[in-house]
Amino acid sequence: MSDRIMGTKESGPSWSLLAGRPVWGAFIGGAFVVPDGAETFAVAEAATGRTMAAVVAADDELVDRAVRDARRAYDETWRHLSPRERGSLMRAVAARIREHADELGELVAREMGKPKRDALRVDVVSCHTSFDYYAGIAETVHGEVLDQGPVEARITYEPYGVVAAILPFNWPPIHFSKKAAPALAVGNTVVIKPGEQAPLTVLRLVEIANEVLPPGVINAVGGVAAGAALVAHPRVERVTFTGATATGRKVMAGAAANLTYVTLELGGKNALLVLDDADLDDAVAIAIEGMFYNQGEACTSTSRILVHQSRYEAFAAAFVEATARLVIGDPLDPSTDIGPLVDARQRDRVLSYVERGLAEGATMLFCADLPAGLDPDGYYVAPVVFGDVTSSMSIAQDEIFGPVACLLAFGDDDEAVAIANDSAYGLTAAICTADEARASALAARLEVGMVFVNNYTRRTFIGSPFGGVKASGYGREYAPETMLEFVRAKNVRFPSGRGVIPGWPPRA
Repeated sequence: MSDRIMGTKESGPSWSLLAGRPVWGAFIGGAFVVPDGAETFAVAEAATGRTMAAVVAADDELVDRAVRDARRAYDETWRHLSPRERGSLMRAVAARIREHADELGELVAREMGKPKRDALRVDVVSCHTSFDYYAGIAETVHGEVLDQGPVEARITYEPYGVVAAILPFNWPPIHFSKKAAPALAVGNTVVIKPGEQAPLTVLRLVEIANEVLPPGVINAVGGVAAGAALVAHPRVERVTFTGATATGRKVMAGAAANLTYVTLELGGKNALLVLDDADLDDAVAIAIEGMFYNQGEACTSTSRILVHQSRYEAFAAAFVEATARLVIGDPLDPSTDIGPLVDARQRDRVLSYVERGLAEGATMLFCADLPAGLDPDGYYVAPVVFGDVTSSMSIAQDEIFGPVACLLAFGDDDEAVAIANDSAYGLTAAICTADEARASALAARLEVGMVFVNNYTRRTFIGSPFGGVKASGYGREYAPETMLEFVRAKNVRFPSGRGVIPGWPPRA
């Protein structure tokens, strides 16, 4: 294993960590655990295909150990701290994450292919900001007293206990913090299951957090089977999942056995509407960011770009020109815009959709060339732009999760809304127009959980609700109300001393 790791090029602060830890265990009770004879799975560097490390694939017994230890930490320590005390520890976690920012950014780049430049500017910043944010508002989740005449109702909010947080691969620091921070703020403990394609950053974040938090407050288990075991565990009382819609349905089915409450943040096939009065340059820039940021490996990707027929040819030409300027390269290179996809399976899946688009009759307006010098074993896919796409095509309906853009033409606002809503998904949409009233009217008709108007920035979600409708799931993240997803209301009723409490059976 170590010889294969040494085949990767050396650079940056994560190098010594990877070289010194060929096997990453489950993280339980404040330490990595590698049981004798444990099954492992390999994690490859996206840019080279070479093995970076192996991770223990947790079996039912290891998952049970992680959950029980989290419950111990909940019962003995975490639930008994005040919101202010929990907030103080969470701020300390945020500070530690900032100290390790460069190392974490490099880990993200190596294991999932995102440019390190972007991981540092967005992923890592969002991660420590989430801990600071929820630490600051933890005290806002408090009870109330209701005057109900002769009875006084005292309402308290109690944590569930152990929360299972099942993450995808595509924004490791962000998904870690948006699940863990609000759950911890209101008194739960958490067992994290990172995406198996890119688990190292999350495992490292769990390790960093455990430098501050009491042991067991955040545990972690890896491997495909660990997710199902967590969902089915009787001591897990709350599940929060982000990932593919098909997997989300399996999570719901697994949670049903114990009637475990689930939040689902699922896929998207998001539409960007470029109206006839839109500023063309702005619309192209918005479409480029919405479509190709994170290599298109984003549930928020604007992979359906709907353009008014009067602007279609001009937009398509400008969009292709802008796409051609994107720099494809090594994710550790600060000039890189488009890095490799996360693994060979994802690369092959995206390429199969390119072939499917051609077979369905779409016109390939552009396909970038991969530059010379990239490792041929890396998981690179060049950006593709399809024109003449219709809503019935699979490339317009399926979540491709890669750098494949689809341009569709529409005639008027009603047709644009009809095309945008012709999707199983309902996560986000965007509108480019010079008319704010028109944008507001259209936003009300779009069947999504979030609408961007004349922008598509995903750097400032924290503080505002994020989530979808239809097959994009339910529940809201990033916002103050997210903490309410992780508590239950308890109603304790006392005589108020004001009036007589009615009894039964009634007496004269």
